[in-house]
Amino acid sequence: MFVAASSRCFSDESFEVSCERLTDLEFDKIEIWMDEESDHLKPSEVANSPEDFYSRFKQVTRLTPIAFCLENDITPDSFQSLCKTAKLMRIAQITIPASPLGTPFNSEIDRLKTLLEIASRNGICLSIKTKTGQLTEDPRTAAELCQSVKGLGLTLDPSYYTCGPYSTTSYDMVFPYVCHVHLRDSTSDQIQVPVGLGEIDYSRLISMLERQEYQQFLSVEVLPALLKDVDRALELRKLRMLLESVVI
Repeated sequence: MFVAASSRCFSDESFEVSCERLTDLEFDKIEIWMDEESDHLKPSEVANSPEDFYSRFKQVTRLTPIAFCLENDITPDSFQSLCKTAKLMRIAQITIPASPLGTPFNSEIDRLKTLLEIASRNGICLSIKTKTGQLTEDPRTAAELCQSVKGLGLTLDPSYYTCGPYSTTSYDMVFPYVCHVHLRDSTSDQIQVPVGLGEIDYSRLISMLERQEYQQFLSVEVLPALLKDVDRALELRKLRMLLESVVI
């Protein structure tokens, strides 16, 4: 397993500044987070000109890009362009959000099959994030979606299973489908707390992943809006060092 960090950790600043900050914190791998409603980096910017974004990225940083993560749904045409960008950058992992709660199960399956077909043609692993408020909020539904859409994976964010309506439910059934991981520290009533004050059992998490022969990335993803007066740089360093100590 390898440790990376999401550009979302500095999503309150520009994408270029985010790359600089993560480099200064001694990360060498970056997950590129995009949100159409944010000034950080919009997926439309990337999809509209894959070559231009790739050139822009190379000029900005020497960080190794390991994944794309989308905050919003995306049309098949835009997703095709995004996959083209991923291939240029040698990225083999894209995370998309699951549909909101209340979306018919069959409609979600149809949407995911369409996007998975595009991803597979381009050699990209497609996963949906486990998150409160979306169909993956319930770990059983998350697993069922992967069972219904063969080849679909999960981006496991244990914070939402630690703090959420299914906090008392085991989520062990999702591990066979995990192909990417987002991490921060959390408690049963706070989605993000300072590292070491939460309830995320990193050792058990790593152990469960190892049972599935998981050899991908653990991506640090802190949420700037919830940091308040916390020293962000210190939190990211602590989490990087903690994860590196567990996986080495």
